[in-house]
Amino acid sequence: MATAFTPYSYIQCPCSDITLTDRRSGGSPTTSEPDGDDHAFDPRAPRSSFSLYPLEYLMYCEDCHQIRCPRCVAEEIVTYYCPNCLFEVPSSNLKSEGNRCNRSCFQCPVCIGPLAITSVETKPDPNLLAAPDNSATPLAGPYALTCSYCLWTSTEVGIQFDKHNGIHAQLAKLRNGGTTRLTAKERKERRKDPSYKGQPPPTDSQDLDHEAQFANLKAFYQGQLADPNAADAGLALLGDLGFSSPTSLSRIMSIYTGGGLLHDKKAKARLGAMREALDPDEGLLVASLDESAAIAKLRSEGLDGTASAAQRLGQAPNLVEPPLHGRERFLDSLRPVPHLLRTKRSKRCPVCRHIISKPESKVQTTRFRIRLVAGSYIPSISVRQLALSGGTGTGTSASGAAVPGAPLEPLKPAYFLLTFKNPIFETIKVTLGAPVTTPGRFASRVTVICPEFEVDANTDVWDEALKDNAERDREQRRRRGESISAGGGGINSANQLEVGKIWERGRNWVSIVVEVVPASLALAPGDPPLREDEDVLEIPMSVRVEWEAEMAGDEVGAAPSRSNSEAREKRELAYWCVLGLGRIRQR
Repeated sequence: MATAFTPYSYIQCPCSDITLTDRRSGGSPTTSEPDGDDHAFDPRAPRSSFSLYPLEYLMYCEDCHQIRCPRCVAEEIVTYYCPNCLFEVPSSNLKSEGNRCNRSCFQCPVCIGPLAITSVETKPDPNLLAAPDNSATPLAGPYALTCSYCLWTSTEVGIQFDKHNGIHAQLAKLRNGGTTRLTAKERKERRKDPSYKGQPPPTDSQDLDHEAQFANLKAFYQGQLADPNAADAGLALLGDLGFSSPTSLSRIMSIYTGGGLLHDKKAKARLGAMREALDPDEGLLVASLDESAAIAKLRSEGLDGTASAAQRLGQAPNLVEPPLHGRERFLDSLRPVPHLLRTKRSKRCPVCRHIISKPESKVQTTRFRIRLVAGSYIPSISVRQLALSGGTGTGTSASGAAVPGAPLEPLKPAYFLLTFKNPIFETIKVTLGAPVTTPGRFASRVTVICPEFEVDANTDVWDEALKDNAERDREQRRRRGESISAGGGGINSANQLEVGKIWERGRNWVSIVVEVVPASLALAPGDPPLREDEDVLEIPMSVRVEWEAEMAGDEVGAAPSRSNSEAREKRELAYWCVLGLGRIRQR
């Protein structure tokens, strides 16, 4: 059974409008401003998928009086925090410690679930071992990280911890299997002293892990850059320009500033090319091409013991690129992954740099200091199908009411009720415009019964409740008499379909009727088949909203002696929206 279709309304953000670019580049108004149905917004164009948003996704700039979508706002980071422990991380620590949590927050390398710190030893019986206050004896080490979802523990890779806090610092000193990881300073000390800690000095690069290799390479190349002997050589000879030198850019600039570099005899005697690393202390890691051990392990453990592509990608530093060294092939080579830091961001208008959204800097709160959502400034549009006849048929029930989500019959008129709700405290004038036929391969006819109307201000709910009771009762009696005289099965005479008349009015909302004649989806021989969602009836509609608002206090020429009528300015907002009404029945 097909799923019932739910009508929707999307709004186009003006940032993707080509006319804005033409207008900024100095184009003439006759060529940059669209007019007529030929320049109507096409919801089936490839670019329209990136410019249509629900009303809940849009923001509004009070200075520019324009709609802003998530793609056109400028974001600024307010704070960094860990999503697991909600600890705020200063931005100065990112360069030195990376964008990972450096506390005890880790994710499972198998299922990315959160890891908990548990004791490896069995929990003692509190009846046998009790403290003087009759409380259970705290668990002693060693400790391990345990996943409660896939039951993975760090003991499977041979990693245990002596303390239950400072897990990040302890893990940085351990390898898989429980062996100690040496830092760059410790490696230098061991190389100088063979009897250091009773261990022989390293003679190969087998114990050189990725972090130590990167630290050694970084220190080696920084020393190359700081070497004065590799500073001013390359341009001494015409045959050797020395572009491989680390300071080639500064030498090229010195030609135009200092001069005389080509005639410097001392520079001719120096060589400026950087050399490569020659030993493990400088970051050299010899590739091991012997895969016999990995093949034997794969035969014994099978595919269940190998790591997937997602698990290997999670082991990459900062999730920038997958590990290309190929060491994390099996599950026993995976390590706990520190939690990636998250950010709270504020949003600014890209034109006037006005703040349109700013969250609280405190991590534990979800409130916003500033949040200018578009739903508080532009009217919302709701769509529902309307049945004007009392007879039964496709899409209508026996009582004449429209069945929600029913397919639309081709070439048969269908009526839809559009309800515009005013969110601001000023009366607005709405002007609608829609093409006579919808764009696309199958053109449906569209008729807006009332293209211009006014919507009352969004006053307090109690204001309407305090209306004159006599007038309200009189209106209700009139409606009851008209509904009785209208007969059974039809609509009330108060809601007759008339051109230029609204259907219904409320406190801050107005409903109008749109008549559509769905096109036939019959295909001629040789025509391409229907594409995805090509049977959906979508209507592009231009909306222009006009209202009068009070002028800001800092406006030029805003004198205190002006009257209320003179201190008000006229504002308008125009945009395109797309109304999805339903699916056309295929015969």
